[in-house]
Amino acid sequence: MSDQSTDDSEPRASGHRPKGSLAILVLGCIGVVYGDIGTSPLYAMRESLRTAGENGLMRHEVLGIVSLLLWTLILIVTVKYVILVMRADNHGEGGTLSLVALIQQSLSTRPKWLIGIGMVGISLFFGDAMITPAMSVLSAVEGMVLVAPNFEPFVVPVTLTIILVLFFVQRFGTAVVSVLFGPIMLVWFFTIGILGLRHIGDDWTIFSAVNPWHGVLFLIENGHASLIVMGSVFLAVTGGEALYADMGHFGRRPIRIAWSVLVFPSLMLSYLGQGAMVLGHPETAANPFFLMAPAWALLPLVLLATCATVIASQAVISGAFSMVKQAVRMGLLPRLEILHTSESQVGQIYLPNVNTILAAGVVFLVLQFQSSSNLASAYGIAVTGDMVITSILAAVLFRRVWGWSPLLTNLVIGPLLAIEVMFLIANATKIVDGGYVPILIATFLCLMMWTWMRGSAHVLSQARRDAVSIDTLMMTIQKSKRIKEVAGTAVFLTADPEVAPAALLHNLKHNQVVHAQNLIVGVNMANTPYVEDEDRVVITPINDRFTRINLIFGYMEETNVPKALAQARRMGVKYDIMATSFFLNRRSFKSGRKQGLPLWQERVFLALTRSAADATSFYRLPANRVIELGQQMVI
Repeated sequence: MSDQSTDDSEPRASGHRPKGSLAILVLGCIGVVYGDIGTSPLYAMRESLRTAGENGLMRHEVLGIVSLLLWTLILIVTVKYVILVMRADNHGEGGTLSLVALIQQSLSTRPKWLIGIGMVGISLFFGDAMITPAMSVLSAVEGMVLVAPNFEPFVVPVTLTIILVLFFVQRFGTAVVSVLFGPIMLVWFFTIGILGLRHIGDDWTIFSAVNPWHGVLFLIENGHASLIVMGSVFLAVTGGEALYADMGHFGRRPIRIAWSVLVFPSLMLSYLGQGAMVLGHPETAANPFFLMAPAWALLPLVLLATCATVIASQAVISGAFSMVKQAVRMGLLPRLEILHTSESQVGQIYLPNVNTILAAGVVFLVLQFQSSSNLASAYGIAVTGDMVITSILAAVLFRRVWGWSPLLTNLVIGPLLAIEVMFLIANATKIVDGGYVPILIATFLCLMMWTWMRGSAHVLSQARRDAVSIDTLMMTIQKSKRIKEVAGTAVFLTADPEVAPAALLHNLKHNQVVHAQNLIVGVNMANTPYVEDEDRVVITPINDRFTRINLIFGYMEETNVPKALAQARRMGVKYDIMATSFFLNRRSFKSGRKQGLPLWQERVFLALTRSAADATSFYRLPANRVIELGQQMVI
């Protein structure tokens, strides 16, 4: 079992190991990885008590809810992610797409079912990235009502202001302020732990909630009605997927240490303290988190909570940027403009289009739901679905890649998957009240990815139908007396290096020239996040004037073509970059009506192509050395 997974000591692709001492990495992951799950005590206990106490709360019901909260953290986060799933890393990287890539490496084809599961996982994560900022910031700002009751009309405007500022500053990067994330969240976890510890003495019997029987008894006694409560209980683990998704940034060991030493104990103390306070003072059930604070500390706690929720929102936004970037690299979405906001931190990226969509979605959610209690109905279903997908992919990985027996796979994953399916069913009861929002978001994004993949495949087949093979073109050039040779090197980027690039054919047709040296360059994505330098370039000489070069990039890497070609030069391909021109084929599409795609999907695909980023910047080509040749294609 252990020999099938990687250990922290195993080498990764050169230059991509998380940098810094163990203490620095632990502090960093406290600020980034645990922001979302760390702010869940703001609303998880409150919403669980609210849904369970419509007809009044009994003592054993409070104990049952606290027990469910604690054991959800233990089973879903500790057992599933910290102990089990984090063993499945793709050269140190985690997340849904890494699982997909790991499974794909063991298969000879790229099955549609695997890509479909990956697309659903990405889509659900994106829906969660919209709901998390709205939910968490609203919850924190609502605490001001306890400080100043007249503040209630300003909750939504203040929340919108914070959110708009948060999305506005994304373009400038967060490298400068991100150094504060760890220390602020460190203070946050100590604060919620101390507040919880302060109130445990309100009713010492709260410790009996550690016995899972109280949670089981709650579910048995309430029957189908307990599903609604379970949907609220699940709010305690929203953000749990970040432990696995952010593994590449910090490493497995720092994430495990932070969880075991600080995060889990603080969350446990917070929920135990809230439960004990409600048992001793039932009137505090309306907002148990903020009411744990003494009157003098309430305002500082609200301000600290607001900072913590902004940090949690920033982590989710950055995660969405990273996830979309991976989807683009893997061909699930069109080229999008990806800007780097830090010269020292490769992971600091900004996607303008994605940022705009996220900001619009978050603002809409705040205006639509107005309060965190209302928004709680929409929160959870996306995360639950994402977790179920992770469990299914993990089961396939354990069975197909690691070689586990069906019995062992079912014994390990079966109970966890059953619990998550129960949570998914519980969250499904909230669809009418707001759960439809993440479903609509995920459906829309899945439709976009499916359309892009289908349209791209159709365009490629159309291009190949009219393509000229490299061998045929070589013979034509050798026989033609009209084609003149010019000095310098021409680089032709192509999606299919086995056939003559369209830009090369157009250059020959219109300019009647061929360069002294011609490089036909194909850019390919590997199933690994990073590719070793010695595996990046594959050179295949065609003749004395033409060379085929395949460049291979990991799905977490930048597609920097000039840098990769510099490596090809060190491998023997001689050319002068100052005498080199990059030829690109810019396609424009014309509707073919009944050819290929349905009309609606064709229109969506054409809209996606128009939103694609410029190839020059995407491939990091020198703009003053790029020549674009147009081509109209009927699809």
